[in-house]
Amino acid sequence: MVSLFLSFGQALPLQAQADATSTALPETTQCGHVSLQAMIDAAAPGDTLVIPAGTYHAPLLIDKPLTLEGQAWPVIQGDGSGDVILIEAPDVTVRGFVVRGTGISLDREDAGIRSTGANTVLENNRIEDALFGIYLQQAADSVVRGNTIRGMDLPISRRGDGLKVFYSPRTLIEANVMRDTRDAILWYSPYSIVRDNDFANGRYGLHIMQSDHHLIEYNIFRDNSVGIYVMYGNVFEMRQNLLDSNRGPSGYGIGLKEASDVLLEGNRIVNNRAGVYSDASPLQPETTVTYRNNLLAYNEIGLELLPNTRRNRFQDNILLDNGEQVNVAGGGDLMRNEWAVDGRGNYWSDYAGFDADGDAIGDLPYTSKSLFDSLLGTRPELRLFQLSPASDALDLAAKAFPLFAPQVRMSDPAPLTQPPALPPAPGMEAPPVAANLGTALAMILLACGVLVAGLRLDRRLPRILPRKSADATATLSD
Repeated sequence: MVSLFLSFGQALPLQAQADATSTALPETTQCGHVSLQAMIDAAAPGDTLVIPAGTYHAPLLIDKPLTLEGQAWPVIQGDGSGDVILIEAPDVTVRGFVVRGTGISLDREDAGIRSTGANTVLENNRIEDALFGIYLQQAADSVVRGNTIRGMDLPISRRGDGLKVFYSPRTLIEANVMRDTRDAILWYSPYSIVRDNDFANGRYGLHIMQSDHHLIEYNIFRDNSVGIYVMYGNVFEMRQNLLDSNRGPSGYGIGLKEASDVLLEGNRIVNNRAGVYSDASPLQPETTVTYRNNLLAYNEIGLELLPNTRRNRFQDNILLDNGEQVNVAGGGDLMRNEWAVDGRGNYWSDYAGFDADGDAIGDLPYTSKSLFDSLLGTRPELRLFQLSPASDALDLAAKAFPLFAPQVRMSDPAPLTQPPALPPAPGMEAPPVAANLGTALAMILLACGVLVAGLRLDRRLPRILPRKSADATATLSD
């Protein structure tokens, strides 16, 4: 493979490049550089072009297998119309560039980098001021790794997708950072992997539709409207992801719609409007959705499931201090699911049972049958009164008058009395042990100081009070 170099202010190694490629490069210049498009046109298939720092005009068209490597972040500057880089050949690599200045047409889906060629590698680039960031369109077996993608400063309804993968099976999306875009989308792109990414401040952190066999692991989806939403597909593994503070109009950490054979394992799902939302999942007969070793904590609703949710299996999950642990959207119950597997259920922070034999399994089942929570399923507007005296009064009345007692919506027959250990997940800061110990010690010393001061005052009171009593008696006698 031949490496072609551009140099500042001149078209140096032109003769060497001509000897290597048997094609003399034109001496067109732009801003002191050889024209990058001219070099692409003159390069032989399979060449590597190493591009030094500087600003290069776009749009660029790559229509043969090439590798473009940037040194010290050269800028590919678009003219504000259309795509900045268009790849129309297989086996193209673009690495180490700043790409900016797309058009603003949602109809044309103007992109920073668009590829229609198989085996595209887009690695360690910075996409800025782009309507759509990276767009793979019928580009199978591609790699999108280590890129930073930032959208345009537009209302979210006018933004494009930071990452769009369309009809591109076996794509690897790894270690990218995406901010202030609309969605990351995988449509009709089976057998793809999404790993070690950090997607925030968008609409859908990750939206997968009509696509099967995906592995989604070690990602961070934070401050989006929805963290992950999976629709109409089979065989998904979601492992050890962080879904934090996804609180838009939907506000789901993870959403499932008609998705079958799904495994959610080791995820941290915290501080969302609803930790998990499920509609008709699984859809296919003889398939399941399995929840294992997940943390659902501090969400307004831990699990929001439609009553058509069946054949779900829950084991060793932690449901911690959610405003409502389980909600049946639209009313009904969730009794056609397994809330314990092999004699082990889940840890519920509001479990009020006991463990007489000390096996860490509650002796009474955990049940969800609050009248107020049942009403929330059909009347979500009542959530305004959650945790208020009105909700407590309603549940107390239901206990006093069995006629109004609600039906059991779900029952965990083997609730855990100790939270199970969880696998590690990204984005979770280690607890500040030293700071916590220091704070605890300071509080103990403060409490000791208050106690000592109280004891000293207690010793002085017998000497003070009689004297005041005598003075008061003398005053009364006078």
